Amino acid sequence: MTRFRLTLAQLNPTVGDLRGNAAKALTAWHAGREAGADMVILPEMFLAGYQPQDLVAKPAFVADCRAVLDQLAIDCADGPALGIGLPWFEGAELFNVYAVLKGGKIATRVVKHHLPNFNVFDEQRLFSSGDVHGPTVVGPVRLGLPICEDAWHPDVCETLAETGAEILLVPNGSPYFRNKRDFRMTQMVSRVIETGLPLVYLNMCGGQDDQVFDGGSFVLNPHGSLVVQMPVFDEAIAQVDFEQGADGWLAVAGEMAHLPDEWEQDYRVMVESLRDYLRKTGYSKVLLGLSGGVDSAIVATIAADAIGPQNVRCVMLPSEYTSAHSLEDARAVATNLGCHLDTVPISGPRDAVTQALEPMFAGLAPDVTEENIQSRLRGLLLMAMSNKFGEMLLTTGNKSEVAVGYATIYGDMAGGYNPIKDLYKMRVFETCRWRNANHRDWMLGPAGEVIPPRVIDKPPSAELRDDQKDEDSLPPYPVLDRILEMLVDEDASIAEIVAEGFAIEDVRRVEHLLYISEYKRFQSAPGARLTRKAFWLDRRYPIVNRWRDRLDS
Repeated sequence: MTRFRLTLAQLNPTVGDLRGNAAKALTAWHAGREAGADMVILPEMFLAGYQPQDLVAKPAFVADCRAVLDQLAIDCADGPALGIGLPWFEGAELFNVYAVLKGGKIATRVVKHHLPNFNVFDEQRLFSSGDVHGPTVVGPVRLGLPICEDAWHPDVCETLAETGAEILLVPNGSPYFRNKRDFRMTQMVSRVIETGLPLVYLNMCGGQDDQVFDGGSFVLNPHGSLVVQMPVFDEAIAQVDFEQGADGWLAVAGEMAHLPDEWEQDYRVMVESLRDYLRKTGYSKVLLGLSGGVDSAIVATIAADAIGPQNVRCVMLPSEYTSAHSLEDARAVATNLGCHLDTVPISGPRDAVTQALEPMFAGLAPDVTEENIQSRLRGLLLMAMSNKFGEMLLTTGNKSEVAVGYATIYGDMAGGYNPIKDLYKMRVFETCRWRNANHRDWMLGPAGEVIPPRVIDKPPSAELRDDQKDEDSLPPYPVLDRILEMLVDEDASIAEIVAEGFAIEDVRRVEHLLYISEYKRFQSAPGARLTRKAFWLDRRYPIVNRWRDRLDS
């Protein structure tokens, strides 16, 4: 029986680290050669890292990619073919290309045809669309190579099948959003049923800025049967055998990795995004303000799980409005996690600022100005520690707060990364409960109830004035979150939200806060993307915007 062995290299590249990425590819190629593979494949744009964004507009960058590719072809001349993605200039046009290396040279170049231009993608701005390429012969088989988005439309795969392809190999740079695997599987099963061909879906893994590529590569046989499932989030190399029979090529059943539920996957994304953001930007330690509230508690836990509690500095910055319970709760979180804890009261700096401003503010009643001074002093002190100790400052605002601007710019918004930026407040509570009840081997923090129940259950408060509660300024979080989900994630109209049973006054107020807070989000730290409408590339709104929805429009 004729056989074809394929090595799937589900690996984690770093944008711009061309030689490091090539070294990873070469390591995978050696593993494939030792396993007797006919071909080793890596994900889309692997050599450059994904997404490189406007880096690919620099001719020097693209030329360097080509130079590294040429050397890689020489390095893997004696053995299996190697498939790898990169940007490629052809004359004045720039293409997203998948190259097949064989015998010391570039044997085939396939150009991406469908260029995604939605959510976090804007490839039509950067690349030209290429013509659909015919099958590529490797050993005994004719391979169709639809690049990522090309397999989300029927035409490219159908053309490949009609022109003789026998197996579809789909190299991807597909970032995570909640329950995305269901979308991927539906699309790929459709391609298999339409063409009658087996299909390999290879995805990269690892974090890049706000995005996490979650791996989870898989292989489908004709009729859509799943025969190989690689793990999510982890780097992995798998060998897949195909056998040719009377009815064509079939993949031999192989590894079937466990797939965790959406709560574990969301949490893993927040951990991996922070872990890779720190590693790829050169940081090994972090610090954060630990208030005794639920948001800073979960961020401290994510950080401990990402880089180990010994690398996390927690800082309490109490004022006269900080309750004894908050101090106790913050101390308990740091102790439970095993993180270093410092206490830096802000009363002295606050007195100094109050005294400096007193001549200008004389006769004016205290208001949000004085509250924001506290927050900005905390930001100033935390940034000073970040500078002095070389530790990245983490911010701790959840998506509900980020959406309505319930945060102080240059204060608690100061910092380099926000792991919970795309997590609504009600999901923060549930994520804390989930983490208390679950521990996995990829978590570097301790198991058990690391976040005290009182932290989760007490009414949220910024503690910037006496007896302050979040609900003094905002609708209750169950109400706020659902209104925001409809406005932000579902693009619902005011009429649709009111029809669901919400008071028009609440809806109008939340819509207003959402729009006037755009300038704050424009200046906020990046954070892990969990949904299809995360704040940054998914949702690009003007800062100056006077439009408001009208019920009678």
